[in-house]
Amino acid sequence: MRVEAGDVIPPSEIEITRTLVVAGAIASRDYQDVHHDPELARRRGSPDVFMNILTTNGLVGRYVTDHFGPDAVLRKVAIRLGAPNYPGDTMVLTGTVETADGPTVTVKVIGDNGVGRHVTGTVTLTLPRPLPPREAV
Repeated sequence: MRVEAGDVIPPSEIEITRTLVVAGAIASRDYQDVHHDPELARRRGSPDVFMNILTTNGLVGRYVTDHFGPDAVLRKVAIRLGAPNYPGDTMVLTGTVETADGPTVTVKVIGDNGVGRHVTGTVTLTLPRPLPPREAV
């Protein structure tokens, strides 16, 4: 796969379900009540439970590896959160290749939802080197 700076990754829409929010928190052992208890989240000033950063981190990484394939290796995921991801919303991830230096690629990722910009960040990954063609036997 030839990759160049400026290449755009097709967008990906992710439905933010209550199950995704709660399961992501449980899977990452984040037991903060704002990620699983709607009543306690409201008492803390949030309209509902919201996605934790580790779930967002995983979704950003998956977005990039889904595009580059299962042999791509994540080296670094650096994100910053903004607007919360609430159940019933949809997050749209978009990405642009910032740098492509041999097998190392850095992608800028943005994720927006109905509230605003949920996540911005960069993902650095290593792509597999193509194997040389086999010689005829």
